[in-house]
Amino acid sequence: MIHIVFNEADVKVLTQAIELDESLAGDVIQIKDDYAVGPLGSIYVGDGIESRKQFWREVLAGGDADGKADDGNVDDYKTAAELVGTMRRNEEEIIWIWAAQNKHDVSGYYWLLHYMKEFQGRVFILYLNNLPFINEKGHIFYPNWLYEIPAREFLKAKKLAREITLSEFEVDPDEWTKLCNENKGVRLLEGGKKLVQQEYDFYDAELKKYITPDWQKASKVIHQFLSKAKQTTGDMYLLWRLKTMIAQGMFDVQGKVENMKDFEVKTPSAP
Repeated sequence: MIHIVFNEADVKVLTQAIELDESLAGDVIQIKDDYAVGPLGSIYVGDGIESRKQFWREVLAGGDADGKADDGNVDDYKTAAELVGTMRRNEEEIIWIWAAQNKHDVSGYYWLLHYMKEFQGRVFILYLNNLPFINEKGHIFYPNWLYEIPAREFLKAKKLAREITLSEFEVDPDEWTKLCNENKGVRLLEGGKKLVQQEYDFYDAELKKYITPDWQKASKVIHQFLSKAKQTTGDMYLLWRLKTMIAQGMFDVQGKVENMKDFEVKTPSAP
């Protein structure tokens, strides 16, 4: 059995669950890119692959993350090729795809499905959408992310595994193709597996609300956004958007505009 997840924290909690239940025994593999943001055009061929890499080079430029787009740590195409090879060599092998109800996991699921169709009947989905679980305090909650679920609760979640149907292998890639052809910058989850798209600046208006007439570290602005905004995304994407707005002269800034703790921003002073 091969388990596929879409967040680093998911790997840890699922590994803990496997230790509690040997029937889940298998490798845990992470799809690492965030397909909820960035270009999707021609995503499975050379030009599209390079376009996404260039996008991440720009987003991560400056500061501690500079160069990570090219360090080889994120190479989902290699991961997918290895999965396909494993499945072809061992006809008894099966794949479980774990996804929670968020745009990151659903976008990753759609991206991965392209490589899974030849294994229909051996690929299962565990989509934890609108399902209640018990948290560490014994309270019922509805997780947005897989890693929010205590390891013991995965023993209940495993019962949700179901085969990805032939119909899904036909319909879902068509939906993904539509999104890829639109080639906008931001994906949002409307419900179920329904994704809609917005432009790259979608988060800017909300992010601006947390910039005040007083100097604040960029890290504080971003953390306020992440804790209060209804629609959120990764902190590196938000930092890139903040740097973009600064480059357009929208805010006053002091410090070196690299890492989010290195500089401060505020609304422009009156002329």
